[in-house]
Amino acid sequence: MALSKKPVNGMKDILPREEEIRDYVTGIIKETYRSFGFTPIETPCMENIANLSNKQGGENEKLIFKVLKRGEKLHLDTAQTEEDIVDYGMRYDLTVPLSRFYANHANDLPKPFKALQIGNVWRAEHTQRGRFRQFTQCDIDILGEPSNLAEIELILATTTCIGRIGFKNFEIRINERRILKAMASYAGFPESDYDEIFITLDKMDKIGLDGVAEKLKEDYDDAVVDKYLELFESLSDKKDLVDGVDYLLAALGSFLDEEVARSLKEIATAVNEAKEADFTLVFDPTLVRGMSYYTGTIFEIAIPEFGGSCGGGGRYDKMVGGFTGQDTPACGFSIGFERIIMLLLESDFQVPGGGRKVAYLVEKKYPVQKLVSVIKQAREAREAGDQVLLVRMNKNKRFQKEQLAAEGYEEFVEFYNRDESDSSAF
Repeated sequence: MALSKKPVNGMKDILPREEEIRDYVTGIIKETYRSFGFTPIETPCMENIANLSNKQGGENEKLIFKVLKRGEKLHLDTAQTEEDIVDYGMRYDLTVPLSRFYANHANDLPKPFKALQIGNVWRAEHTQRGRFRQFTQCDIDILGEPSNLAEIELILATTTCIGRIGFKNFEIRINERRILKAMASYAGFPESDYDEIFITLDKMDKIGLDGVAEKLKEDYDDAVVDKYLELFESLSDKKDLVDGVDYLLAALGSFLDEEVARSLKEIATAVNEAKEADFTLVFDPTLVRGMSYYTGTIFEIAIPEFGGSCGGGGRYDKMVGGFTGQDTPACGFSIGFERIIMLLLESDFQVPGGGRKVAYLVEKKYPVQKLVSVIKQAREAREAGDQVLLVRMNKNKRFQKEQLAAEGYEEFVEFYNRDESDSSAF
């Protein structure tokens, strides 16, 4: 079989320019989140398959890269079910591993615990712009904090981070799973069908209100669907969270818990008054988020240049309890790292600071005795703050410079083996 020089479908090699931007953005993320008191942790890339297939991961549970049993544990000739041959899976997010981590180490961690994770995850899905099968996630989570202080801190920390990377005029869309359930209950949908209904609702931005109505009417009474969608029609001009929630309190009556509405309005007030970044907090009653483990507030980042979600999160108070038998309040926010990097690359983003990038091009026959002097000169320039690349001069010097310029090198110093002049700068 011939060797392939291309990466596996849905995965990619990262070239130097992109890696430089990734390092820069990662640095901002770590510095910002640490300033908010989040502590870095790390979890393994693989989890027990039972942890990943616990009916809380939504559609992502269909996208698990599963790992075959190994050695004497693998009996392909007698296997009858998937459980006979699979025991591990590659993590599809960082939330499930974090919940297991917290359940395992809770006695050794402060309460509440503010976790920061940056790591690769894997999903066996169809690839498209900004979506890969291996990608980096950047998550912050607060575990052990039942109040809406967790949501407020997560939104402020994440928006501060996005702003410091360089984005402006973006949106944080916010909703509440209990509001979604209250609206469905008010319309008359059976509680057992809520997840399927929300999956259809989540397609609103792609198929529109009429498309959602058509899909729902395939399985439910027209009157129930019409009653449900009338709520969304009435909310279409109420982007302000307080206006939207007040409307739902009046429309839904006893179906909506006033405490849920009060908490959501408190989040909006605190975030709007304390924010650093240039963004708008928008109430989006169609926001669902794909994970069925969400139990309360949910939110999503929308950057105009991308036209879709660039991150999101929410409250998941039941997940840790799956490991311990006791519910633990938990809330998290994940930045869409790969999509942000893609936007920066497309905008020809240049990493600021770091001194000049200078390339020292040394003639191939340059003697070692003189080369030592060049090395010392490069060292002095580095100590002064410059980034100095020392390389042999290619035969096609013009093409070599073009390649280096594409990598951000702005000055070239050439060294030749001749008495009258050893170097020239261009």
